[in-house]
Amino acid sequence: MSFFELLENTPKIFGFFGIFLFICTIAAFIFNFGFKFRIIGATIFSLLLSLSSWAFIQSYSEKVVIEGAKYVPIVYDNGFDLIIAKADDDFPEESIEPTLEQLSENLRKGSRSGANVKIKIRKLEKISDDVSKPVVIGEVQKNVTMNESIKNGK
Repeated sequence: MSFFELLENTPKIFGFFGIFLFICTIAAFIFNFGFKFRIIGATIFSLLLSLSSWAFIQSYSEKVVIEGAKYVPIVYDNGFDLIIAKADDDFPEESIEPTLEQLSENLRKGSRSGANVKIKIRKLEKISDDVSKPVVIGEVQKNVTMNESIKNGK
């Protein structure tokens, strides 16, 4: 069973367990068992786990993988409107567009307070020994409220 299949089943499992414990709680109160107040906590906790796992499933989204895109580590993210990723020196020219698109698609809709986010890929160009300057090789602007990207040529 994969992780996502298990994740999809957890609300049902905890929900059925919570219903079973609820029935046991009612029986404990009817027959005046001594553990009746302890089972209330277990019942509430299992129902809370069921709701929490359901909420997690609603917010969970898998990463988008686009063919031709290369992995680039994000070196700067101000959390609002700018993301900068670092490309290696041997980064292929044909991978710039798919990589920018992949970075753009992996931003969630509605995140970043509705800002237009600029996503840049940059290389470091060596000027002299121990000195280099950043050179932007690709840039895209993403409107997270509309979930659309605007490409800027570089």
